[in-house]
Amino acid sequence: MPSWTHLIRFVAEEDGKVHLGQLVDTTADVGEASLRGEKVAAYLIDGTIFDGRVTEHVMHARQLLSPVTPEQCTYIRCLGLNYTDHAQEANLPLPAAPILFTKPRTALSDPYPVAINIPKCAQDGTSDYEAELCFVIGKSGRDISEEDALDYVLGYTASNDVSARTLQLLTAQWSFSKGLDGSCPIGPVLVSSTVITDPQTLRIQAIHNDATVQDGHTKDMIFSIRKQIAYLSQGTTLEAGTIFLTGTPAGIGYFKEPRVVLRDGDEIKVRVERVGTLVNRVRYESL
Repeated sequence: MPSWTHLIRFVAEEDGKVHLGQLVDTTADVGEASLRGEKVAAYLIDGTIFDGRVTEHVMHARQLLSPVTPEQCTYIRCLGLNYTDHAQEANLPLPAAPILFTKPRTALSDPYPVAINIPKCAQDGTSDYEAELCFVIGKSGRDISEEDALDYVLGYTASNDVSARTLQLLTAQWSFSKGLDGSCPIGPVLVSSTVITDPQTLRIQAIHNDATVQDGHTKDMIFSIRKQIAYLSQGTTLEAGTIFLTGTPAGIGYFKEPRVVLRDGDEIKVRVERVGTLVNRVRYESL
């Protein structure tokens, strides 16, 4: 196992290069700190997210990046309708099995100052946020039991399942409407599973332009993270580097009255207890 507990990937002030680091202050919300322009210090990590060892060399983040690169990401697996309160607000029955859709690696994106890109096809007043707990698989496995499932988790971070609702409602398959370029920002901190030993104990929020629009708790998942791993590894290898988005609680913009929409220039935050805040601004693509 790697020796880090709170990993960031960042562009360093000192040399302008990309590094991995262990937060010096593991209690800091570095997403909020970055938004305020504050320095974030980290001990350099020698190696990868899977085997990295923390050194004593301190550098400072000029820009925070997704903790997982597109090259390391083997698959983005996402669960739909996985919170009881979200199923209630959608007026849908609880699913009998996890509802799986996927995103391509091109959806993976970085925290602030990188913006969520809304392409022309989604600039129709239905672009939406979904605050989610995200986890990364640390070692490959198949037919994993619920009892052993958390042993395969490398760490946890925050994610936003950005969704184009008009496109989503055209078809029963959601992968296209939720897989547009840049529609999966994650980060900025990957917190080790040795620190978060029970992922069903975390408060999760979305804050849109300083207004809290989602306020849920991972204990309300219909399928726990143990169950997700066990079910989705049946006859299927979950490779190291696989990213899981685990579903969203109630409060998505589409079901609010009036509706809340991601518009050009908006700010959207996803805050996960013991992980911190993923911050992004919204940018409408112009062609």
